[in-house]
Amino acid sequence: MTAPADVFWRDPRLGSPERVDLSVGTLDYHAHGSGPTLLFVHGYLVNANIWRKLVPLLGDRYRCITPDWPLGSHRTALAPGADLSPRGMGDLIAEFVERTGLDDVTLVGNDSGGAYAQVAAAHHPDRFVRLVLNSCETPQCSWPPNPGGFGLLKRAAAHRITHRALYQPLRLPRTWRWPNTYGWLAKSPIEHAVMRTYVGPVITDRDIRRDGRAAISTVSAAHVRRAADQLARRDTLPVHLLWAESDRVFPLQHAVAYAERLGAELTTVPGSYTYTAEDQPELMAAALDGWFSSGA
Repeated sequence: MTAPADVFWRDPRLGSPERVDLSVGTLDYHAHGSGPTLLFVHGYLVNANIWRKLVPLLGDRYRCITPDWPLGSHRTALAPGADLSPRGMGDLIAEFVERTGLDDVTLVGNDSGGAYAQVAAAHHPDRFVRLVLNSCETPQCSWPPNPGGFGLLKRAAAHRITHRALYQPLRLPRTWRWPNTYGWLAKSPIEHAVMRTYVGPVITDRDIRRDGRAAISTVSAAHVRRAADQLARRDTLPVHLLWAESDRVFPLQHAVAYAERLGAELTTVPGSYTYTAEDQPELMAAALDGWFSSGA
Protein backbone atom coordinates (compact mmCIF):
# COMPACT_ATOMS: atom_id res chain seq x y z
CA MET A 1 0.00 0.00 0.00
CA THR A 2 1.22 3.49 -0.84
CA ALA A 3 0.94 6.26 1.73
CA PRO A 4 -1.67 8.97 1.06
CA ALA A 5 -0.40 12.28 -0.26
CA ASP A 6 -0.93 14.27 2.94
CA VAL A 7 1.74 12.27 4.77
CA PHE A 8 4.32 13.68 2.37
CA TRP A 9 3.43 17.31 3.09
CA ARG A 10 6.31 19.49 4.28
CA ASP A 11 5.93 22.93 5.80
CA PRO A 12 6.86 25.66 3.26
CA ARG A 13 8.81 27.47 5.99
CA LEU A 14 11.51 24.83 5.54
CA GLY A 15 12.49 26.42 2.23
CA SER A 16 13.00 24.99 -1.23
CA PRO A 17 12.62 21.22 -1.70
CA GLU A 18 15.71 19.49 -3.08
CA ARG A 19 16.87 15.94 -3.78
CA VAL A 20 20.28 14.31 -3.90
CA ASP A 21 21.31 10.90 -5.17
CA LEU A 22 23.47 8.98 -2.72
CA SER A 23 25.07 5.54 -2.95
CA VAL A 24 22.04 3.92 -1.28
CA GLY A 25 19.29 5.92 -2.98
CA THR A 26 17.68 9.34 -3.15
CA LEU A 27 17.38 11.64 -0.15
CA ASP A 28 14.89 14.51 0.05
CA TYR A 29 15.82 17.71 1.86
CA HIS A 30 14.94 21.38 2.18
CA ALA A 31 17.27 24.38 2.05
CA HIS A 32 16.60 27.86 3.39
CA GLY A 33 18.66 30.98 4.00
CA SER A 34 22.30 31.89 3.58
CA GLY A 35 25.40 32.05 5.74
CA PRO A 36 27.18 29.34 7.79
CA THR A 37 25.55 25.97 7.22
CA LEU A 38 23.42 24.26 9.84
CA LEU A 39 22.75 20.62 8.92
CA PHE A 40 19.94 19.20 11.05
CA VAL A 41 19.57 15.54 11.97
CA HIS A 42 16.20 14.50 13.39
CA GLY A 43 15.42 11.30 15.26
CA TYR A 44 13.37 8.20 14.64
CA LEU A 45 9.83 8.52 13.29
CA VAL A 46 9.90 12.24 12.54
CA ASN A 47 11.09 14.18 9.51
CA ALA A 48 12.17 17.67 8.43
CA ASN A 49 8.88 19.10 9.71
CA ILE A 50 10.27 18.99 13.22
CA TRP A 51 12.40 22.04 12.31
CA ARG A 52 9.55 24.03 10.71
CA LYS A 53 9.30 26.57 13.57
CA LEU A 54 13.06 26.95 14.01
CA VAL A 55 14.22 27.46 10.42
CA PRO A 56 12.38 30.80 9.88
CA LEU A 57 14.10 32.15 13.01
CA LEU A 58 17.54 31.38 11.60
CA GLY A 59 17.26 31.70 7.81
CA ASP A 60 18.41 35.31 7.60
CA ARG A 61 21.75 34.38 9.22
CA TYR A 62 22.38 30.73 8.42
CA ARG A 63 21.85 28.27 5.61
CA CYS A 64 19.50 25.70 7.13
CA ILE A 65 19.57 22.22 5.56
CA THR A 66 16.83 19.89 6.79
CA PRO A 67 16.88 16.40 5.24
CA ASP A 68 14.29 13.70 5.66
CA TRP A 69 16.61 11.05 7.07
CA PRO A 70 15.47 7.45 6.36
CA LEU A 71 14.09 6.78 9.84
CA GLY A 72 10.51 5.78 9.12
CA SER A 73 8.80 9.09 8.33
CA HIS A 74 10.61 9.99 5.13
CA ARG A 75 9.24 10.48 1.62
CA THR A 76 11.46 8.32 -0.58
CA ALA A 77 12.51 4.79 0.32
CA LEU A 78 16.15 3.85 -0.15
CA ALA A 79 17.44 0.81 -2.00
CA PRO A 80 16.66 -2.52 -0.32
CA GLY A 81 19.54 -3.60 1.87
CA ALA A 82 20.80 -0.06 2.53
CA ASP A 83 23.03 0.03 5.61
CA LEU A 84 21.05 2.04 8.16
CA SER A 85 22.94 0.86 11.20
CA PRO A 86 24.36 3.68 13.35
CA ARG A 87 27.68 3.47 11.50
CA GLY A 88 25.85 3.34 8.17
CA MET A 89 23.80 6.39 9.11
CA GLY A 90 26.95 8.23 10.16
CA ASP A 91 28.48 7.47 6.77
CA LEU A 92 25.25 8.55 5.05
CA ILE A 93 25.36 11.93 6.79
CA ALA A 94 28.96 12.44 5.71
CA GLU A 95 28.14 11.36 2.15
CA PHE A 96 25.26 13.82 2.06
CA VAL A 97 27.66 16.64 2.95
CA GLU A 98 30.06 15.55 0.21
CA ARG A 99 27.45 15.06 -2.52
CA THR A 100 25.72 18.38 -1.85
CA GLY A 101 29.00 20.30 -1.70
CA LEU A 102 28.30 21.76 1.73
CA ASP A 103 31.11 23.38 3.68
CA ASP A 104 31.48 25.20 7.01
CA VAL A 105 28.93 22.70 8.37
CA THR A 106 27.62 22.70 11.93
CA LEU A 107 25.86 19.41 12.64
CA VAL A 108 22.78 19.72 14.88
CA GLY A 109 21.28 16.45 16.14
CA ASN A 110 18.14 15.97 18.21
CA ASP A 111 16.79 12.81 19.87
CA SER A 112 18.35 9.76 18.17
CA GLY A 113 19.53 12.18 15.49
CA GLY A 114 22.01 13.36 18.11
CA ALA A 115 23.34 9.82 18.42
CA TYR A 116 23.77 9.58 14.66
CA ALA A 117 25.42 13.01 14.65
CA GLN A 118 27.95 11.82 17.22
CA VAL A 119 28.79 8.76 15.12
CA ALA A 120 29.13 10.92 11.98
CA ALA A 121 31.37 13.46 13.72
CA ALA A 122 33.52 10.78 15.32
CA HIS A 123 34.19 8.97 12.05
CA HIS A 124 34.21 11.96 9.68
CA PRO A 125 35.51 14.90 11.72
CA ASP A 126 36.84 16.66 8.63
CA ARG A 127 33.29 17.17 7.34
CA PHE A 128 32.12 19.36 10.22
CA VAL A 129 33.27 22.50 12.02
CA ARG A 130 30.98 22.23 15.03
CA LEU A 131 28.66 19.70 16.69
CA VAL A 132 25.48 20.59 18.58
CA LEU A 133 23.88 17.82 20.63
CA ASN A 134 20.27 18.64 21.37
CA SER A 135 18.55 16.45 23.99
CA CYS A 136 19.80 13.10 22.76
CA GLU A 137 21.63 9.92 23.74
CA THR A 138 24.76 10.27 25.86
CA PRO A 139 27.16 7.51 26.95
CA GLN A 140 25.02 7.09 30.08
CA CYS A 141 21.81 6.54 28.13
CA SER A 142 20.45 3.36 26.60
CA TRP A 143 19.54 3.38 22.91
CA PRO A 144 16.60 3.14 22.49
CA PRO A 145 16.11 5.07 25.73
CA ASN A 146 14.40 3.23 28.59
CA PRO A 147 12.31 6.15 29.92
CA GLY A 148 8.93 6.09 28.24
CA GLY A 149 9.27 2.45 27.21
CA PHE A 150 11.01 3.13 23.89
CA GLY A 151 13.04 -0.06 24.21
CA LEU A 152 10.01 -1.84 22.75
CA LEU A 153 10.78 -0.27 19.36
CA LYS A 154 13.91 -2.35 18.87
CA ARG A 155 12.37 -5.54 20.25
CA ALA A 156 9.39 -5.28 17.89
CA ALA A 157 11.72 -4.67 14.94
CA ALA A 158 13.13 -8.17 15.29
CA HIS A 159 10.43 -9.32 12.85
CA ARG A 160 8.63 -7.41 10.12
CA ILE A 161 5.20 -8.56 11.33
CA THR A 162 5.66 -7.36 14.91
CA HIS A 163 7.29 -4.20 13.61
CA ARG A 164 4.27 -3.43 11.44
CA ALA A 165 1.80 -4.32 14.19
CA LEU A 166 3.46 -2.04 16.73
CA TYR A 167 2.57 1.11 14.79
CA GLN A 168 -1.06 0.36 13.96
CA PRO A 169 -2.43 2.09 17.12
CA LEU A 170 -0.93 5.35 15.78
CA ARG A 171 -3.85 5.47 13.36
CA LEU A 172 -5.77 6.89 16.35
CA PRO A 173 -4.79 10.47 17.27
CA ARG A 174 -5.41 9.84 20.97
CA THR A 175 -2.36 7.54 21.02
CA TRP A 176 -0.02 10.34 19.94
CA ARG A 177 0.23 11.68 23.51
CA TRP A 178 1.14 8.37 25.12
CA PRO A 179 4.54 8.37 26.90
CA ASN A 180 5.92 5.71 24.56
CA THR A 181 4.88 7.57 21.41
CA TYR A 182 5.32 11.37 21.39
CA GLY A 183 3.88 12.42 24.76
CA TRP A 184 7.26 12.50 26.51
CA LEU A 185 9.05 14.05 23.54
CA ALA A 186 6.91 17.15 22.94
CA LYS A 187 5.51 19.00 25.95
CA SER A 188 2.67 20.50 23.91
CA PRO A 189 0.59 18.53 21.40
CA ILE A 190 1.92 18.63 17.84
CA GLU A 191 -0.64 19.73 15.26
CA HIS A 192 -2.37 16.92 13.42
CA ALA A 193 -1.12 17.89 9.95
CA VAL A 194 2.46 17.41 11.14
CA MET A 195 1.72 14.26 13.11
CA ARG A 196 0.21 12.65 10.03
CA THR A 197 3.55 13.11 8.25
CA TYR A 198 5.31 11.38 11.16
CA VAL A 199 3.07 8.34 11.58
CA GLY A 200 1.52 7.95 8.13
CA PRO A 201 4.49 6.54 6.20
CA VAL A 202 5.41 3.83 8.70
CA ILE A 203 1.77 2.71 8.90
CA THR A 204 0.94 2.64 5.21
CA ASP A 205 4.11 2.35 3.12
CA ARG A 206 5.92 -1.00 3.17
CA ASP A 207 9.23 0.29 1.78
CA ILE A 208 9.39 3.25 4.16
CA ARG A 209 8.61 0.86 7.00
CA ARG A 210 11.44 -1.39 5.82
CA ASP A 211 13.92 1.48 6.08
CA GLY A 212 12.69 2.42 9.54
CA ARG A 213 13.00 -1.16 10.70
CA ALA A 214 16.53 -1.42 9.31
CA ALA A 215 17.46 1.63 11.39
CA ILE A 216 15.77 0.91 14.71
CA SER A 217 16.67 -2.79 14.77
CA THR A 218 20.40 -2.01 14.81
CA VAL A 219 20.70 0.78 17.38
CA SER A 220 22.79 0.23 20.49
CA ALA A 221 24.31 2.40 23.18
CA ALA A 222 27.70 0.89 22.33
CA HIS A 223 27.82 3.06 19.19
CA VAL A 224 27.37 6.25 21.23
CA ARG A 225 29.97 5.18 23.78
CA ARG A 226 32.55 4.51 21.09
CA ALA A 227 31.79 7.82 19.40
CA ALA A 228 32.04 9.63 22.75
CA ASP A 229 35.46 8.11 23.35
CA GLN A 230 36.69 9.47 20.02
CA LEU A 231 35.11 12.90 20.51
CA ALA A 232 36.62 13.20 23.99
CA ARG A 233 40.12 12.60 22.61
CA ARG A 234 39.80 15.41 20.05
CA ASP A 235 39.96 19.13 20.71
CA THR A 236 39.56 20.27 17.10
CA LEU A 237 35.77 19.90 16.89
CA PRO A 238 33.86 22.20 19.24
CA VAL A 239 30.86 20.47 20.83
CA HIS A 240 27.89 22.24 22.40
CA LEU A 241 25.06 20.66 24.35
CA LEU A 242 21.58 22.16 24.18
CA TRP A 243 19.23 20.36 26.56
CA ALA A 244 15.58 20.50 27.53
CA GLU A 245 15.43 21.47 31.18
CA SER A 246 12.43 19.18 31.70
CA ASP A 247 13.57 16.33 29.45
CA ARG A 248 11.83 13.12 30.52
CA VAL A 249 13.68 10.83 28.13
CA PHE A 250 17.31 12.03 28.21
CA PRO A 251 18.04 13.10 31.81
CA LEU A 252 19.65 16.49 32.26
CA GLN A 253 22.18 15.04 34.72
CA HIS A 254 23.51 12.85 31.90
CA ALA A 255 24.05 15.96 29.79
CA VAL A 256 25.87 17.70 32.65
CA ALA A 257 28.27 14.77 33.02
CA TYR A 258 28.80 14.50 29.26
CA ALA A 259 29.50 18.20 28.87
CA GLU A 260 32.13 17.98 31.60
CA ARG A 261 33.76 15.00 29.92
CA LEU A 262 33.89 16.75 26.54
CA GLY A 263 34.80 20.16 27.94
CA ALA A 264 31.67 21.43 26.22
CA GLU A 265 29.29 24.27 26.99
CA LEU A 266 25.82 23.27 28.12
CA THR A 267 22.72 25.43 27.73
CA THR A 268 19.34 24.39 29.09
CA VAL A 269 15.97 25.19 27.57
CA PRO A 270 13.09 25.74 30.01
CA GLY A 271 9.52 24.83 29.18
CA SER A 272 10.42 21.99 26.84
CA TYR A 273 10.71 18.25 26.53
CA THR A 274 13.11 16.56 24.09
CA TYR A 275 11.79 18.36 20.98
CA THR A 276 13.06 21.84 21.85
CA ALA A 277 12.55 22.98 18.24
CA GLU A 278 8.89 22.13 18.72
CA ASP A 279 8.32 23.44 22.25
CA GLN A 280 10.72 26.40 22.45
CA PRO A 281 12.10 27.30 19.00
CA GLU A 282 12.90 30.90 19.98
CA LEU A 283 15.09 29.78 22.88
CA MET A 284 16.83 27.21 20.70
CA ALA A 285 17.55 29.85 18.05
CA ALA A 286 18.91 32.22 20.70
CA ALA A 287 21.27 29.55 22.02
CA LEU A 288 22.63 28.80 18.55
CA ASP A 289 23.10 32.54 17.92
CA GLY A 290 24.92 32.90 21.23
CA TRP A 291 27.43 30.18 20.39
CA PHE A 292 28.11 31.53 16.92
CA SER A 293 28.51 35.11 18.09
CA SER A 294 30.97 34.01 20.77
CA GLY A 295 33.17 32.45 18.11
CA ALA A 296 33.11 29.10 19.87
